[in-house]
Amino acid sequence: MASMGTLAFDEYGRPFLIIKDQDRKSRLMGLEALKSHIMAAKAVANTMRTSLGPNGLDKMMVDKDDEIGDGTTGVVVLAGALLEEAEQLLDRGIHPIRIADGYEQAARVAIEHLDKISDSVLVDIKDTEPLIQTAKTTLGSKVVNSCHRQMAEIAVNAVLTVADMERRDVDFELIKVEGKVGGRLEDTKLIKGVIVDKDFSHPQMPKKVEDAKIAILTCPFEPPKPKTKHKLDVTSVEDYKALQKYEKEKFEEMIQQIKETGANLAICQWGFDDEANHLLLQNNLPAVRWVGGPEIELIAIATGGRIVPRFSELTAEKLGFAGLVQEISFGTTKDKMLVIEQCKNSRAVTIFIRGGNKMIIEEAKRSLHDALCVIRNLIRDNRVVYGGGAAEISCALAVSQEADKCPTLEQYAMRAFADALEVIPMALSENSGMNPIQTMTEVRARQVKEMNPALGIDCLHKGTNDMKQQHVIETLIGKKQQISLATQMVRMILKIDDIRKPGESEE
Repeated sequence: MASMGTLAFDEYGRPFLIIKDQDRKSRLMGLEALKSHIMAAKAVANTMRTSLGPNGLDKMMVDKDDEIGDGTTGVVVLAGALLEEAEQLLDRGIHPIRIADGYEQAARVAIEHLDKISDSVLVDIKDTEPLIQTAKTTLGSKVVNSCHRQMAEIAVNAVLTVADMERRDVDFELIKVEGKVGGRLEDTKLIKGVIVDKDFSHPQMPKKVEDAKIAILTCPFEPPKPKTKHKLDVTSVEDYKALQKYEKEKFEEMIQQIKETGANLAICQWGFDDEANHLLLQNNLPAVRWVGGPEIELIAIATGGRIVPRFSELTAEKLGFAGLVQEISFGTTKDKMLVIEQCKNSRAVTIFIRGGNKMIIEEAKRSLHDALCVIRNLIRDNRVVYGGGAAEISCALAVSQEADKCPTLEQYAMRAFADALEVIPMALSENSGMNPIQTMTEVRARQVKEMNPALGIDCLHKGTNDMKQQHVIETLIGKKQQISLATQMVRMILKIDDIRKPGESEE
């Protein structure tokens, strides 16, 4: 507020704002302000429109790009189309609030219609094919579409492993996604356990530990030191050797204490020096040091172990168990990672992504996140609608019919909403090299004639417009959310009618 101006009150107690440097600021009000926002939103939507569908083109952004789950491109394109329609209604003299109310009514009709045309998918651990087909639809428009079947299977297996079927929910904290540059996307795999970007502390320690009993330590693993400030004067070689012997004996006692609990592997959050490392090797106790806090927690969850904050509290009951802990290395760089498999709690999994460069790995992570969200949505609600613009065309027809029954001015906004919904299938057909208007009208006419809401755009030129046959499936929750989010965003923009922006000299 201070940067914009000062709040003051007149003699009647009414507030007003004294704005600094008014001569250097410009002000847009009413219709001009609305059109300014619409123009900005249209620019974004037109950029994103060519990204829609399996043949969509990718965009490179030179800035941070946050993801909010699957269906984001659809939301932006729909919102842009709604604002474009709103601009024409504003030019005809319809008040922005009436437009927003009409859009709200139309969105309600569309969402209710989605319930009517939805189908149910069987969510069964033994028959995962319907879930894989749904995940494939999501991944088909991503960079990873060259191996989208494999990625879809990985996503489905990961979610079903950690899913709580009684509560019908998925804890994404149990699914860790790791990436390592090198290899191909096809080398990506699901590991029923945990991967840690560390190696054994000494190169001569065994590279594989079977039937591992793991001590998970967050306390310093080194000879004890006084916690208060201290000074020790060593005046002779004998004293120095005695101190060295004392430290060595104490550390060997600590190693023995770990071994007496039955542990054959120590995982430490803190480090230990080279002498301690050598003593661990001599006493045949493999160890891993400098393991981060989140990884320590995940290892404890996966292995069923307890994190030990004080060395004196270590007991056999607090050990974690894993069938196999092994060190793996990659390519010519000899990068090493630790894989903890066959864990006591098999509900913790890691998706290990390989790729030729960092950009591919980051894109694969985002794509898999979308697929994981879709599978989670299906576990929460197993109803689906059909993609390829089929659901949008069907909703547009339903909204148009309902608009004819509306006796108020909002019917114009409802018809505009129906036209905006058809932008999605038109963008899909345009991105697939078809004539967008002709393709759209043909599919719409067939939907009405055959009363089949599964007819959409044949983006992959498979010879059929039936998305049910093509297995192009979207979750009902996701589709409802797309329409709701786009409508809410447009409603918010239509309510802004006053903008104060910096003048040219301040930009």
